[in-house]
Amino acid sequence: MSGSAFEMLRVLVVEDNHHMSSLIRTLLNSIGIREVHEAGNGAAALDVLREKRCDLVLSDLAMKPMDGIEFTREVRMSPRSVNPFLPIVLITGYTERCRVEAARDAGVTEFLAKPITAQSLFARLAEIVERPRAFVRCGAYFGPDRRRKQAENYAGPWRRHDDHNDLQV
Repeated sequence: MSGSAFEMLRVLVVEDNHHMSSLIRTLLNSIGIREVHEAGNGAAALDVLREKRCDLVLSDLAMKPMDGIEFTREVRMSPRSVNPFLPIVLITGYTERCRVEAARDAGVTEFLAKPITAQSLFARLAEIVERPRAFVRCGAYFGPDRRRKQAENYAGPWRRHDDHNDLQV
C-alpha cells in the first residue's frame, strides 16, 4: 500500500505528552495523512469524537484522568459512543503481557510498542486498511475478532467446543 492511500484518513491522536503527539503527527504527515486531531487524554478524546469525524485513533496507554484502555472500553461499549467500530491503535512503552492482554480485551484493534517508527506505524495502519477485522459481541466483549488466524483445515461454524450461538459478527 502506498502512502497516498492514506491521504483521506482522518486521525485522532490521544497523547498527554506534547513531544510524543508532535512526533506522531510528523510520522502521520510523512505517510500522507494531513487531517490529524489531538486530545490530551481519553475523556478529551471522547469530546473530540463527538465534534469531529475520525477514521481511526492512535492512543497512548498511560494518561489521566482516562487512560487508553478506559477510552477504548468507552468507545466500544458506551451507548453514547459515536462509533463503536472505530479502529483504535494503542501506543505504549508498557509491553508486559498483562497490559497487552488488557488492551486486547478492551477491544483495541492494534497494539504498537514505543519507540515507534514510520515503518511500524505504516504497518499497523496498512493492517487496519487492507485487512479490517470483523467485530464480535460476546458476553462482556465487543470489538475486533481477537483470533487473527484461520485454520486451513477448519470445517465448521465454531472454532472451539464452547463457542455459542450468541456470537455475532
